[in-house]
Amino acid sequence: MRLLSISSGKVAPLFGNHHPDYKSVASAIRKKTVSDLSNPTLIEITQLGVQGDEQADLSAHGGLEKAIYVYPIEHYSFWNTLLTRETKKSVNLQAGAIGENFTIEGLLETEIFVGDKLQIGELEFSVVKLREPCFKFNAAMGYKGAVKAMLQSGFSGWYMRVNKAGFLAPGSKITVIPGTRQTSIAQQNQNLFTQHNQRDLWE
Repeated sequence: MRLLSISSGKVAPLFGNHHPDYKSVASAIRKKTVSDLSNPTLIEITQLGVQGDEQADLSAHGGLEKAIYVYPIEHYSFWNTLLTRETKKSVNLQAGAIGENFTIEGLLETEIFVGDKLQIGELEFSVVKLREPCFKFNAAMGYKGAVKAMLQSGFSGWYMRVNKAGFLAPGSKITVIPGTRQTSIAQQNQNLFTQHNQRDLWE
């Protein structure tokens, strides 16, 4: 288990026709890689996340409890295949494209639980919850079914709180320190998917 890349983004207009009330909305979902295995620069990680990263809607992203969004590289093949089929264009997403700050390898939603701690390099984080996608994710992916696909697949990634801040570089080993292990991120995904189906909340 290791950290592959660190990404950050700035708030900018996000265009799309994936919500009846918005043609353009502010978002920082489009993250750019600032450090990866080919150029493993040390990046400062503060209590509020990656230095320089921004969030447009602090009720949904960012802050102390959702400072870092983590996403497994293993899911990228799923998205590339799905989006290539649905958009009729060749899609090859790069790290950060799902909106994540940390792209990781070797750890999935079925294996991580709310309350677990992750030691990455010299830094420590706590797993808080899954990422709940909204219409902005549909717009960023250029596919109106992206939100449903994320929840249905369980490939949500998760948010973390920063317990020990400092500097971090890709290539750092990830160690899981188990918590009470009552609710996995995968279970949260399934619960949210069921709620959306019952209430017909798909956007």
